[in-house]
Amino acid sequence: VQLQASGGGLVQAGGSLRLSCAASGRTFGSYTVTWFRRARGKEREFVAAISWSGGSTAYGDSVKGRFTISRDNAKNTVYLQMNSLKPEDTAVYYCAAVRGYAPSATVPAYDYWGQGTLVTVSS
Repeated sequence: VQLQASGGGLVQAGGSLRLSCAASGRTFGSYTVTWFRRARGKEREFVAAISWSGGSTAYGDSVKGRFTISRDNAKNTVYLQMNSLKPEDTAVYYCAAVRGYAPSATVPAYDYWGQGTLVTVSS
């Protein structure tokens, strides 16, 4: 499975962006998919995760109520809708996929990683 993250860009504080994580190579309908982010000088942070069916999700505390993760398995794509963006949301956002785990910040390892997409929120 190859994962391609896209949709990043420059947005003003309070604005919105939608990121996409598209899979190719094989269907990833059986995978839990997670979004992470890494800001400059900081460690990687769990953002959100979604189960293979879309029926279960998990969010990091800093994005709860502002970000929404969803998926369309027919399109092999997972989305991250980001609203009410803040300057502290500025980071490179990555998607990753794993089988056999529920959505969680504590999954020990991932099977596949996408290359990151940069989100910059200006104040």
